[in-house]
Amino acid sequence: MGIDKESEIAANLQIGPTSAGMVRIYIEADGGVELPLDFEPEEAEEIAEELRAAAEAVRAMGNDKGPAGGKPKPRRK
Repeated sequence: MGIDKESEIAANLQIGPTSAGMVRIYIEADGGVELPLDFEPEEAEEIAEELRAAAEAVRAMGNDKGPAGGKPKPRRK
C-alpha cells in the first residue's frame, strides 16, 4: 500500500514520552495489531516538521477538508 492509497483500517494513535527518554508513537489497529515506534527526541522533532509540511502542502493544494469533511481522524488517547 502506498502513502496515497485509501484504507478502511481503523487505528488508535498515542504519542508520549517513555521512561527510557524516547518519544513513542503507539499504534493499535483492528485485528490485534500493536505497533510501538520509539524515536530519539531529535527524530520526533523531524517527524513533527514533516507532518506540518504535509499539512501545509495539502492546504496549498486546496484539499484541506477540515473537521467537517474527509475521513474521520484517528482517535488519540
